[in-house]
Amino acid sequence: MRRYLLGLLLTVPILAASGCRRAQPPAYRPTATIRDIMISIVDPQADVLWNAVATIIDASGTEERQPKTEEEWATVRRSAVQMVEVSNLLLVPGRQAARPGENSENPGIELEPAAIEKLIGEDPATWGKLVGGLHDAAVPALKAVEAKNVEALFEAGDKLEKACESCHHNYWYPPKNAPAWKK
Repeated sequence: MRRYLLGLLLTVPILAASGCRRAQPPAYRPTATIRDIMISIVDPQADVLWNAVATIIDASGTEERQPKTEEEWATVRRSAVQMVEVSNLLLVPGRQAARPGENSENPGIELEPAAIEKLIGEDPATWGKLVGGLHDAAVPALKAVEAKNVEALFEAGDKLEKACESCHHNYWYPPKNAPAWKK
């Protein structure tokens, strides 16, 4: 009986301790670069949001562009969801700015990928804040789409543009080439 109690006393804490261990989160495996994400997700989806509401005036008259059908709203919603969630992709640890050896497409006008990566690495808090700004600017777009509120969607596009430009000012434009209104 004593052996049974002793065994029970030793077994219960071990079982309890093993049940209390927290599962380790899955390891991130970034494959796409920041450049890939910008080209493949951010640019095209931001364009959908920015172009969803517009007034176009030309020789043939005025066209008011806005989502009207369920399909059009669904298309804009997919873009808004991607813009909200892309901020999480951009913050995955270990993501590179570009592939090794890739250069700027417009040298002198935009920073080289190595310089961008260096800036992010030297000040990850600012990177996180600016990427968070993208998220915070995209959420109102998603809410506007879900409410089918054209005016709010238009206003959200302005917030989204400001969030993008704030990040570009820090990580894309060389300081001497930053737009005059950003200096």
